[in-house]
Amino acid sequence: MHHLSDINWLAVVVATVSSFALGSLWYGPVFGRVWMAASGMTKEKGAQGSMALTFGGTFVLNLCIATALALLAGPHAGWKMGLHTGLFSALFFVATSVGVIYLFEQRPLRLWLVNAGYQVVNFAIMGTIIGIWP
Repeated sequence: MHHLSDINWLAVVVATVSSFALGSLWYGPVFGRVWMAASGMTKEKGAQGSMALTFGGTFVLNLCIATALALLAGPHAGWKMGLHTGLFSALFFVATSVGVIYLFEQRPLRLWLVNAGYQVVNFAIMGTIIGIWP
């Protein structure tokens, strides 16, 4: 088991910030329309929420993800181990558990593909950043 003292916190913060860059593309020009249609989200509904809470909460949660990936991969992971740690975690823990929830909530497959796909790519990028950083 790795310890918090083994973590490169700069890499964790950069990995956390990378999720915002990916999210702006993923839920913007790449899959924004598909996501909005499948989730029932509208621009008006989105504008009603607290941006500080949404983005602040997202930062904290992604910081937790990046920290966990750093602990799982270890301090000398390298990019391959970081990538594999991120992919394995996202595919076999996140996408599958979200899939179970979507089945019970009878959400559209298309929405699961967009959201789970984002997490798989997000975790892969974060794991690679963490793994590659000395």
